Amino acid sequence: MARDRKVIWEREREMVQTGGCLCGSIRYTLNEAPKLCVTCHCKNCQRQAGSALSIIIGVSEDALEIIGEVKTYNDTGDSGATVRRQFCGDCGSPVFTRLEQPGLMFIKAGTLDDTSQLQPAFHCYTKSKQNWVQLDDIPGFETVPEGL
Repeated sequence: MARDRKVIWEREREMVQTGGCLCGSIRYTLNEAPKLCVTCHCKNCQRQAGSALSIIIGVSEDALEIIGEVKTYNDTGDSGATVRRQFCGDCGSPVFTRLEQPGLMFIKAGTLDDTSQLQPAFHCYTKSKQNWVQLDDIPGFETVPEGL
């Protein structure tokens, strides 16, 4: 019985992930495994990341504890919906993205302290990906797949 509790505790501990911005003003703890990991190639993610793409993980808002103050820029997605892009006001690191889906938000995967377990499930917004980016064996969608 004690061994079973130890195994459960170790699994729960493995699900806890931490991360933060470049300067450390924002820190967070994620208390459950991410729901998904996606590579986004939309133009706005490219601009925000200053890169060809953005890798994001979808998480439950309730599972995230945030320390520090995030600034928010209200962007507009392809659908016309508001996309709240959240970043550190000190170092400028993009950290979170919140859509109009209650309970679900996204973390910029590069802000995780440990990214070794990340494996994107698919690429979205491939219609605007850079020509030199190879998708390899990971499925790609012109925008966002239905049902997401």
